Amino acid sequence: MSEHLERCPACGEPKRQPFLVAKDWLVSQESFSLEQCAACGLVFTNPRPGEDEIGRYYQSDAYVSHTDTKKGLINMAYQLVRNRTLRQKRQLIEHLAGSPATLLDVGCATGHFLAECAAHGWQVQGTEPDPGARALAAAKGLAVVPAVFDLPADKRYKVITMWHVLEHVHQLNDTLHRLFEALEPGGHIAIAVPNRISADAVRYGAGWAAYDVPRHLYHFDPDALRRLMVRHGFVAQGRKPMVFDAFYVSMLSERNRGGSLLAALRAGLDSNRKARTSGQYSSLIHLFTKP
Repeated sequence: MSEHLERCPACGEPKRQPFLVAKDWLVSQESFSLEQCAACGLVFTNPRPGEDEIGRYYQSDAYVSHTDTKKGLINMAYQLVRNRTLRQKRQLIEHLAGSPATLLDVGCATGHFLAECAAHGWQVQGTEPDPGARALAAAKGLAVVPAVFDLPADKRYKVITMWHVLEHVHQLNDTLHRLFEALEPGGHIAIAVPNRISADAVRYGAGWAAYDVPRHLYHFDPDALRRLMVRHGFVAQGRKPMVFDAFYVSMLSERNRGGSLLAALRAGLDSNRKARTSGQYSSLIHLFTKP
């Protein structure tokens, strides 16, 4: 059933205001309202599909992270870039940890990042709610459970990663509380999310593809995410850009409005150029530690 939130899902504040209305271009063609919390600034989809209903909004061959599809120009580009970004992500967490250690990848999809890390000496564990994606990960020989609440209570990890996952999580505070418990003291968590105040988000407005309603339940800016994580005990350590995302999201945004590939490339270049000064890239990897 659909859920209508009376309070901010992050801080519990009841006061909120309309933000915009966005369309689900991928599956249903329905429109969804976004609201902004008056206290912590978080923008969230409201109302939203409940956990028992959200699955049908992922049922698309074009949802590349769950299917590994190479159909279409945009998905082909995604697959071509992925090998490079997998290596970059692994190198980032190796820099954080100092050497291969224990890794939990939350929302591991079909398991490509876990497989990359396992091949370089990491002890890996994944979670993935989608049964089809979980089966593809298991076929790679990876240990994957449906949710963080299914992990052994006494298991601790040196690094936890969430690559474009936190924006999908219904049980936001419960999940972050569980991840804080699962992280070793001195361990690191890397969270990649779209940035709703990036230049490409401003350019496309309600047509920005990274709103991706209703699959994206939250629409973070860096300050709102930092406040959320600090509230759960994490310590902010900085952030890293995801440069390719400006092009990928712009390609999707232009496709939705009948634009051209050239327009998308220009938008991606412009977004990254402005971000070199502002720091507001289309997507950011936010780094936190557990004291």
